[in-house]
Amino acid sequence: MKEDNNKKSPIERRKFLQMLGKVAAGGSILFVAGKLTTRLNQQEAGYYWQIDPEKCTQCGRCETHCVLNVSAVKCFHANKVCGYCDLCGGYYRSNVKELNTAAENLMCPTGAIKRKFVEDPYFEYSIDESLCNGCGKCVKGCTSFGNGSLYLQIKRDLCVDCNECQIAKVCPSKAITRVPIAMAYNLKDE
Repeated sequence: MKEDNNKKSPIERRKFLQMLGKVAAGGSILFVAGKLTTRLNQQEAGYYWQIDPEKCTQCGRCETHCVLNVSAVKCFHANKVCGYCDLCGGYYRSNVKELNTAAENLMCPTGAIKRKFVEDPYFEYSIDESLCNGCGKCVKGCTSFGNGSLYLQIKRDLCVDCNECQIAKVCPSKAITRVPIAMAYNLKDE
């Protein structure tokens, strides 16, 4: 009987060593795959979604196609470019009968654009980000009837940084791309 046990032991050791080798090889493969995934994620984390204001056509899809309930796309205002006009194409709808702040006269459906009197006939315009839904109506009006000081941009702190931006997929002008995080927001020339 002792001889049988002695003969069994080398076979069991051999199976143990084979199993140990498979585990070590599998672990090595998982380790390498994990390192590659981490490296790719770190490289991907170095990029974020951004709108090129020169390509944007204000199609309205930023408001409707973002995965968030309220889009991460917001209106920005290039104050240095603005003419501070009383009759602002981004503030008032075209062909209004009276220049007053009644809702039916305003371009923004949420009331996100605020204006403050500076001196006759100049007004300073600002955007209330909490009200802006990224529809782009004000930007379209400002671009059509003004100097284009209003523009859309993705707010980095609001964006969930989807692997594939749903807005970018449907953007007709391909204005939304991933850019290195080291680059500043692509802002209008100020």
